[in-house]
Amino acid sequence: MTLAAARLAAADLLSRRPWTRAELARRLIRRGAPADIADRVIADLTDRGYLDDAAFALRWVQVRAGRGYGATRLRAELRARGVAAALIDEALAPLAAETELEQARALARRRLGALRRARPDRAAARLADYLARRGYRPAVASRVVRELVRQTAEG
Repeated sequence: MTLAAARLAAADLLSRRPWTRAELARRLIRRGAPADIADRVIADLTDRGYLDDAAFALRWVQVRAGRGYGATRLRAELRARGVAAALIDEALAPLAAETELEQARALARRRLGALRRARPDRAAARLADYLARRGYRPAVASRVVRELVRQTAEG
């Protein structure tokens, strides 16, 4: 693949959705671009402002955290997309511990009813597993489960 063809392929991919530098490089190589040409295209697109891993990571965190995903899962997803650890830390910084706890509580409240209908005796364990899969730290998940179990026992 020539440099011009790699630029066209990159433009085509970027017209569909945002990409990280690593993702776009892998995709160009998979489409047949030699590694050196893919690197040149990535560097050019970064210099022009079309690729920005920091902006990608920040937007990813905003969208996915809004859908109820915790910091642990978001960190793993960004790492898998090739975002540098420092950029991941910057993007996750706005997710304060209290915000994460409130999100986990809201998510658990929505999920608890369905879990109780299915198997009331296993609801707490399944809720903790659900929160862990959504990317909440074990300490947060267990705290939320304890709170909800205590609230339902009292009320």
